[in-house]
Amino acid sequence: MAAVLEWAGDDEAPALPPRSRPMLAPGELPPAVASALWRGTELGSPVTAVLSSGFAALDAELPGAGWPCHSLTEVLQAQASVAEWRLLAPAMRRVVATGRDIVVVGPPKAPHLPGLQYVGLDERRLVWVQTETPAERLWVTEQLIKANAAGLLVAWLPQARPEQIRRLQVCAQTCDGPVFLCRPASAEHEASAAPLRVQLRFGIDWELHLHILKRKGPVHEGIVTLPSVPGGLESIITPRLRKPSVLIARRNAREVPDVVGRTAPRPTPLRRATAH
Repeated sequence: MAAVLEWAGDDEAPALPPRSRPMLAPGELPPAVASALWRGTELGSPVTAVLSSGFAALDAELPGAGWPCHSLTEVLQAQASVAEWRLLAPAMRRVVATGRDIVVVGPPKAPHLPGLQYVGLDERRLVWVQTETPAERLWVTEQLIKANAAGLLVAWLPQARPEQIRRLQVCAQTCDGPVFLCRPASAEHEASAAPLRVQLRFGIDWELHLHILKRKGPVHEGIVTLPSVPGGLESIITPRLRKPSVLIARRNAREVPDVVGRTAPRPTPLRRATAH
């Protein structure tokens, strides 16, 4: 004989009131959904940690207000091993202050240790890996990223192909520190899986001109100007030489004639000396 199971007091249990939900305006999203939504016209919020660049004007243009960690950043410039040290020095100084190492792979020129010391970098925290071939630079960079061996990694990969950069980007997602790839300015028109790409140039008044080619957010318009006097010159350079553009403009103004189309003055004829 089958027994019938019943819960005692089922008939007396009061019904729970329906959960009240806030009324949303037409087109309005719930707060949880709105916070996770990214629109292409806005700077993307970081899904990972970021490292401040040390320049307030640049942080304002970078998603998350800093260099992204767990990701690649491409630095494109016409001449390698010139301006990237000035751009990355403030971020390197922050990494060294936390006791982590800076690793550079295949720089075209040997790092200038006195200059690095002047900007506050401890040479004991700098690891320089010199490679001979593009294949060696690529292999070493990938192994360092996989091993998560650097607080900040800079690699010079001028010959890297798009599929190789894509592979490095996949590996970089498990790397705690930011990874920078220094490449030539001609790579601007090549496809790249790096989420952040910047173009770097020198300014005439001891500054850096930076244009963001690719970022998570709206297209970057204009140029970000960053002060960057070379280490050791800031304390000895004269006020006049801090603005070379002013000196050049004054010189050009002196060379422009007062009247348009004015002919050059005729030379004074030489008089023949009278023989005595």
